[in-house]
Amino acid sequence: MEFLYEYGLFLAKAITFVIVILAIVTIVISASSKQKHGKGELKITNLTDQLESLTHELKHELMDKKQFKAYEKSLKSDKKNKDKTTKNEELKPKTFVVNFKGSIDANEVSSLREEITAILAVATKADEVIVNVESGGGMVHGYGLASSQLDRVRQAGIHLSVCVDKVAASGGYMMACVANKVYAAPFAIIGSIGVVAQIPNFNRLLKKHDIDYEQHTAGDFKRTLTLFGENTDEGRVKFQKELEETHVLFKEFVGKYRPELSVEKIATGEHWYGQQAIDLGLVDEILTSDDVIMNLAKQRDVYKVQYQIKKKLSDKFAHGVSLSINALFNRLAEKNHSI
Repeated sequence: MEFLYEYGLFLAKAITFVIVILAIVTIVISASSKQKHGKGELKITNLTDQLESLTHELKHELMDKKQFKAYEKSLKSDKKNKDKTTKNEELKPKTFVVNFKGSIDANEVSSLREEITAILAVATKADEVIVNVESGGGMVHGYGLASSQLDRVRQAGIHLSVCVDKVAASGGYMMACVANKVYAAPFAIIGSIGVVAQIPNFNRLLKKHDIDYEQHTAGDFKRTLTLFGENTDEGRVKFQKELEETHVLFKEFVGKYRPELSVEKIATGEHWYGQQAIDLGLVDEILTSDDVIMNLAKQRDVYKVQYQIKKKLSDKFAHGVSLSINALFNRLAEKNHSI
């Protein structure tokens, strides 16, 4: 029995070791493949036309022939009046919709920057941009860049709204807080204004199996904590200091865009649901993205803007593995309430 216990323990450690190595390899492959992507394609969808078409189909099914004929006659009359008005007036304002579903490394920012650039090339100050954000956060530099892309809209003097249907936590909220107005679904997860870093260390396992690991650096703090080397108290203190400094920058960033917030009160790393978040001032209105878009489509043309990067088969495989690992980390984060 003791042999089986020892064997099972060794097997568990070995599997953990292999998983970490695979994760590192996947990240490296994913990072290298990003540089080989070909040009992408910009796809524009008129959501106003799409909604009108859907309404027309439903009316056709629900109305009798006489009612539907009257409805179509009314539509033609409205269209004539609209065409006459359009000739004598300036073009009505437009709304551009962008979706951002972020992974741990926020690599989706590659598409976001192209979408924002395309919108800014044609948008006027009378127009509006809506970004549907869904992210539990991730790497600081990735989400910092994503937030900067949204800030480009505000700097251009164009109204920016962010809708959160599911989650905008940590780096996700870093993006959301840039908006002039933040909408959230009642049970959307909001906040988690904090910084977290988790790293396994296999040094004792390597020593147990007589495996040497060498790491050479120039600079006292080129590496603070490592996966395979022996970590020191000095390195841990430095690592914690860097986390605190990043947290300070995060709080200052949120305070810049939402000055009415009591930052110290909400920057505890906690998260809240939409209805609680509105009471704290983290969001402005409880509404789903569907309702926001439907309301706007009655007044103006709404366009969905999507930039799709062409990927090779190897890129798709690496991206798929990356998404699987990302989903695993997200599930673990949700269980520990540290998104």
